[in-house]
Amino acid sequence: MGLGVNSPKKYGFQKKNRFQVLKVSIIFLIAFIILTSDFVSAQTQQPQQQAVKESVKHPEWSRNQTIYEVNIRQYSKGGTFKDFEAQLPRLKEMGVGILWLMPINPIGEKNRKGTLGSYYAVKDYLAVNQEFGNMDDFKSLVKKTHQLGMKIIIDWVANHTSWDNELTKTHPEFYAKDSAGNFVAPVKDWSDVIKLDYNNKDLWKYMKDALAFWIKQADIDGFRCDVASMVPTPFWDYARAELDKIKPVFMLAEAEVPELHAKAFDMTYSWRLYHIFNSIASGDSSADAINNYFNEDEKLYPKDAYRMCFTTNHDENSWNGTEFERLKNGVEAFSVLAFTVKGFPLLYSGQETGLNKRLNFFERDPIEWKDSKYKEFYTKLVKLRLNNKALLSGDKGGEMISIPSSNEKAVYSFTREKGKDKILVITNLSDKDQTVTLSADKIKGSYKDLFTGKKYSLKNKEEMTLKPWQYLLLVK
Repeated sequence: MGLGVNSPKKYGFQKKNRFQVLKVSIIFLIAFIILTSDFVSAQTQQPQQQAVKESVKHPEWSRNQTIYEVNIRQYSKGGTFKDFEAQLPRLKEMGVGILWLMPINPIGEKNRKGTLGSYYAVKDYLAVNQEFGNMDDFKSLVKKTHQLGMKIIIDWVANHTSWDNELTKTHPEFYAKDSAGNFVAPVKDWSDVIKLDYNNKDLWKYMKDALAFWIKQADIDGFRCDVASMVPTPFWDYARAELDKIKPVFMLAEAEVPELHAKAFDMTYSWRLYHIFNSIASGDSSADAINNYFNEDEKLYPKDAYRMCFTTNHDENSWNGTEFERLKNGVEAFSVLAFTVKGFPLLYSGQETGLNKRLNFFERDPIEWKDSKYKEFYTKLVKLRLNNKALLSGDKGGEMISIPSSNEKAVYSFTREKGKDKILVITNLSDKDQTVTLSADKIKGSYKDLFTGKKYSLKNKEEMTLKPWQYLLLVK
């Protein structure tokens, strides 16, 4: 960041007036101090990430799964657990292995946003939102999920509660307060919630017990933890160790912080990769930014870390636009990458029906289910991941090896191989035809395209022409 001093003439000074020049200089000095202070403050709040080598022990059943985010409110016209339970066989048929339910707890009424409020304004940690059904309905959903061989995790909001959570009366000492002793929002715009204070170790035990309640009472398999980096990492380390004593759990952090992998979480968000996808689609970045990302990411995160790859989720869909708005004609190409790069893929409710509208966050706005090519598209990706050892998550999968091409600004390609399983991914991440030459011994072999069934026999040097946003997912 730099602040240039504009010439006096720009401000209408025709003569050298020392007083006016001095006045302008003082103004700029004050501005510089303010801006510098804000910059230092921001850096203090977001410290530079440190590399982490240690990783939690993952449940082995998680290695080849796809996680599916469930928005109960919008999933059906009824918006209930029972309605969603009826869809479980369809998701099982697609090959989905882990269901992540957005918060199922009652929603606060005080300072509520919209008619129905935000899922993330939790009024009671130990109850279900009656709009969705009752506890027996939820337990039935969990039981049916397990009967079909799938796992289920629920969204957990540990950083803040609604203004009318019972804890505000029974344990006001659990909350952060301003100098006047008033409850405070964790972020200015989050006016419907108030921040918890983890300096109070009694809160640690309460929150750990609340997490354990859902495992003991409903037999869930883990948690997706909202804004996990806003809660002290030592709390998560403590909670994970205690929960694993009940049953091995799967933990997903809404965060991109390496240290969370050491003892607490199986998976964190790959936000940077998501933003790179958007940037390439908008023309602000080129395809080689993906290689740069993985080179840096592998230095920071444990080799066995799970990094969640996605093209949309509930936040992005509602606030930043559908994947079709952001990625345009590149939706399929970027989805192929999300499922095949080193990571752990996410599907959001409705992606398999080609959802192309921003779902209202605070009102009922049901997904419009229809026949779509995307069901077969994602089913093939999910099942490939289930059956191809090269795509296993963490350090069990095949290493990503970038394939050099004659135009790496537009075409991104790589291979992954484990035992007898191998994939070769070639993507044109541009809106123009691209004729490129791929050169590497690793591409040599016989393959079949996952989507078309077309067979390919490649030498170690191949020239090919790709249409705009065209992708090849070749499987050995």
